[in-house]
Amino acid sequence: MAPAGLPGRPLYLARQNYRRRRMMDLARLLPLLATGLVLLPLLWLPATGAINTVATKIYLFALWFVLIVAAAILSRVLPVDDDGQHGDGARGDGARGDGGRAP
Repeated sequence: MAPAGLPGRPLYLARQNYRRRRMMDLARLLPLLATGLVLLPLLWLPATGAINTVATKIYLFALWFVLIVAAAILSRVLPVDDDGQHGDGARGDGARGDGGRAP
């Protein structure tokens, strides 16, 4: 049953738009996820107080590599707008350089 005033409009986004928006959400969350994963070795402190620096260094470099690969994949998956920006580009805060005015 369609909402009042919107007969015939689909309630859900098209699959392509949905996936594009989820990829944009993932791109926005990637720095937060990376920060949490970089800070994770702080929780590895054993009761003796000795830190295994070799394992921590290997973890951090592996994480660094994985984050680079994830960012590269996201940059390939996200569409590029006419302005050369990734994502939808419609921020509405005047960040386009033209004061937020449409051409």
